[in-house]
Amino acid sequence: MNCNQNEKISQVKFTTLVVGIDIGSTTHYARAFNWRGVELGKVFKFSNTREGFEDLNEWMRYLMKKNEMSDAIVGIEPTGHYWFNLGSYLRNEGILLTMVNPYAVKQSKELDDNSQSKTDYKDPKVIAKLVIDGRYSIPYMPEGVYADLRVVSANRTRIQSEIGQIKNRMARWFSIYFPEYHSVFRDYEAVSSMMVLRVACTPQAILELGPEGVNQIWRNAKIRAVGMKRAKTLCEAARMSIGQHNGMQAAEYEMKLLLADYDYKMAQYNATMEEMERLCQQIPECEKLLAIKGIGLITVAGFFAEVGDLRRFESPRQIQKLAGLSLRENSSGKHKGQTTISKRGRRKLRAVLFNVVIPLIAVNPEFKSLHEYFTQRPDNPLKKKQSVVAISCKLIRVFYAIVTKDVEYDPEKMLSDIHRPMKAA
Repeated sequence: MNCNQNEKISQVKFTTLVVGIDIGSTTHYARAFNWRGVELGKVFKFSNTREGFEDLNEWMRYLMKKNEMSDAIVGIEPTGHYWFNLGSYLRNEGILLTMVNPYAVKQSKELDDNSQSKTDYKDPKVIAKLVIDGRYSIPYMPEGVYADLRVVSANRTRIQSEIGQIKNRMARWFSIYFPEYHSVFRDYEAVSSMMVLRVACTPQAILELGPEGVNQIWRNAKIRAVGMKRAKTLCEAARMSIGQHNGMQAAEYEMKLLLADYDYKMAQYNATMEEMERLCQQIPECEKLLAIKGIGLITVAGFFAEVGDLRRFESPRQIQKLAGLSLRENSSGKHKGQTTISKRGRRKLRAVLFNVVIPLIAVNPEFKSLHEYFTQRPDNPLKKKQSVVAISCKLIRVFYAIVTKDVEYDPEKMLSDIHRPMKAA
């Protein structure tokens, strides 16, 4: 995990070449400095290709030999996904890659020339100076099953979002052409509902089928949950519908497209979930985490996708900081502001924790008891959102202990670890 400030500064020695790189989509710009901040050579421009990476490596080796240096540190400002290939190349070459905060780059770029200008030639210098001052972090690039989980988890999130968009378009379609449909089928995704929609989706088409025709669809599929009574109710709703009557041919075609998109995305989602389950089975600790009531596959996979191997951390506090859940104080002089979380970390990891803690409080007796204690204790009770943050940090510690110590989840120990101060008599 990342070192403290003093250790970061000590890594930049007089034999260290510090290179700042401004990342672009097709072209990168690099500038090199020694430990005092004196520039060595001119701005080096290279392409985002293997040939460009090798040219950069050769240029760095030339400067190191010329200035009698033995190692190099490369600093970058994260710019989307454009740095991934360069990062992998540098790691394979044994060159330390560091990242500086984009906000720090923005705030410090005026120190040299008192100008707000941003150029491909200026930013590499600012990045390198931040590295020399030890204001950097070492990026984690997952490998093996953790790298696969990160990709699969991101795909699941994307597919789920696309399914939501399709559902929104279907909801719009119903409100325009058949608003009464929801009074018959509360959930239009039900098997019986989707069967009817694939045959007859508009009120006119349903009336042409009649109750017998609608019921026959279900009888052919041997669905027993619905029958003639539901078919008559659907036909009556179609007869009394206030939906639009114009453009029904195109509306029917639109629904067919929506159903095709829905089926395709649901097939993708199910296949992705199967792949996610297969990958989780390769991590022995997943089974122990899934044994916790309220913890599901999506949570475990999403957690490992964002964190990687938990054994690389020295303490769960580092994971808490990675999630942006470390506390941030806002006080000055006599003023003491409200303490909030930093939100400086992996947004997706924070979302994974929040999305599981809220239902966890409802279904898991131990975490429900913990939430009640935090919100109802006599001294310094927490608000509900503050309790969710506290329980998220507790869940991190539980996961960390199970994985690193190879132990089973113990509800009694989890509750006994909570410090409950006693009032003085």
